[in-house]
Amino acid sequence: MAYLLLADLVVIIHGGFVLFAAVGGLIVLRWRRWAWLHIPAFLWAGFIELTGGICPLTPLENLLRARGGESAYRGAFIDRYLMPLLYPDDLTHGYQILLGSLVLLLNAAIYAA
Repeated sequence: MAYLLLADLVVIIHGGFVLFAAVGGLIVLRWRRWAWLHIPAFLWAGFIELTGGICPLTPLENLLRARGGESAYRGAFIDRYLMPLLYPDDLTHGYQILLGSLVLLLNAAIYAA
């Protein structure tokens, strides 16, 4: 049971990271010191999406779920948790490129401001 709770905690942290990477530039507009955390976060998120990679938190969640007796899932965090909310189809590399580009462009525009 502890493994499943830890897996759920990883999901929460992962979701928070995705949200921070996507729109954390808005925090930086108010508190500039957050840029030191936000810039690497959105660059990492953009890199993962543009290259079709998988964030290390996804295999960690799967490992914890497997140790807790659940089956691991295939694919990435975004495919499992966010894409069903945003898009009816499965995650494709084209969507990953779109999402990664949006993250990078949105934050570039915020930082340019």
